Amino acid sequence: MDAFGVMIGLVLLFGIAAFVLAVVGTVKAAKAVATKIGRHEANARRAVENATLKAKTFTKVGPPGQIAAVRLGLRTSLDGTRQVLESGLPQDGQLGESLALLGRLDAHAAELDGELRMLEREPDTARIAAKLPELRERAERITHSAETMRWAAQDRMHRFADDELSRLSQECESEAGALRHWDTSGESSSASASGSAASSASSGSSASSASSGSGAGSGSGSGAASGGAVRAGLTDGKSRPSAEELLGLVDPLAKLAQRLRKPSAGPTAG
Repeated sequence: MDAFGVMIGLVLLFGIAAFVLAVVGTVKAAKAVATKIGRHEANARRAVENATLKAKTFTKVGPPGQIAAVRLGLRTSLDGTRQVLESGLPQDGQLGESLALLGRLDAHAAELDGELRMLEREPDTARIAAKLPELRERAERITHSAETMRWAAQDRMHRFADDELSRLSQECESEAGALRHWDTSGESSSASASGSAASSASSGSSASSASSGSGAGSGSGSGAASGGAVRAGLTDGKSRPSAEELLGLVDPLAKLAQRLRKPSAGPTAG
């Protein structure tokens, strides 16, 4: 009975744990979906607002068109800087500080955009003419700060890309040299062969000079020996075959000469 109760308790615990995990997973999935939907909704709203401001810059004249142009330039500069920093953040962690500064700058831009939106609905044209230069100057300062960070981030990524390309080019050149190892080995073998030929030529010249300085009989013997050591060339006329060798009559002529040779008589006894 106790073992059966323990089994029932374990089954209940497993069931409760599975239910809790399912609830937690469902809540997390719902939050992720809500976050994704909210992000897409914010992007869609921003796109609609940008399109509306761009249309106002072309359709409206006077202060309303100028305010729309200021708001559109402010949004375009901040969006472009954010895209550049976020795209380079996975490769360069230092851009996270720039993103934090851009967030603070974006907060000031949001306040300025709210003031510009209220100024659009202002019926008094004199007040619009008085406030617009100040708001435009603040927008230019924010835009300049965002553009400065964007250009610096672009230059930084370009510099890193150049350095990486230089290192990669050096590695490729080293690998190409390793793949052409036969060039260096061929040069070393040809150099060793030329050195050995020069040494043999120098030894041959010294031997010939020594043999020419000796006596006539010894000179002829050494000349024969040295002549035997010299290799005949193909076109120097020394190794050309005779007519008998070409006709294959060397052996028959030698046998005929042996038959015609008379035997020599031995010494007679006195």
